[in-house]
Amino acid sequence: METNPLTNRARDKNKSKQQFLDAVGTILRSKGHTALKVNNIAATAGLDKKLIYKYFGSTEQLIDEYIHSQDFWSNVTGDLVPKKITDGGKDFLKRMLLEQFEFVSQNKALQKVLLWSLSEERKSLQKLIDDQEANGEILLKGISDPHFGDKASDHRAVMAILVAGLYYLNLFTEVNGSHFCGIDLKTEEGRSKIRQATTFLVEQTYSSM
Repeated sequence: METNPLTNRARDKNKSKQQFLDAVGTILRSKGHTALKVNNIAATAGLDKKLIYKYFGSTEQLIDEYIHSQDFWSNVTGDLVPKKITDGGKDFLKRMLLEQFEFVSQNKALQKVLLWSLSEERKSLQKLIDDQEANGEILLKGISDPHFGDKASDHRAVMAILVAGLYYLNLFTEVNGSHFCGIDLKTEEGRSKIRQATTFLVEQTYSSM
């Protein structure tokens, strides 16, 4: 049976594009965004750098396509909300915070992107942040705001501190060291302390507001 040269060409193009996207992820996780140079990407992908311009238009467009392809917030979406909530969302929000704490710890690419978003303005990074905020808005507006009523903004402020703190602890541990306030965050014992503290703060917020 004869093979269709157009089909083969399309298959080769898709394979090469994926190799470049994978290369961006590899470099981002290991060296950070400053190493995302055309020669580094091409060498990591094992392909001619001219193909970057042919398939993506530019290195910048390749990087943006990589960022858009990543589903960093799949574990914080509205479709994960239980159909019946009887505690104002306390247990659900606790679980979301703890899961996100672990997710950021394990996802090196997300860590690098979060650090990148703090140091550079970029439309694709802003889109990622906007997606995160939109997901959070669905959860807060649909679960905790009705429970807290006129105290909803106070609860949101507590959540902002908790989310930012959990992100920062993971980023700090990855970049600068393991100890924060004397807690070794690279040990299970230390991370367990943070999880326990997060649970305590959520419980206290629900009981005192």
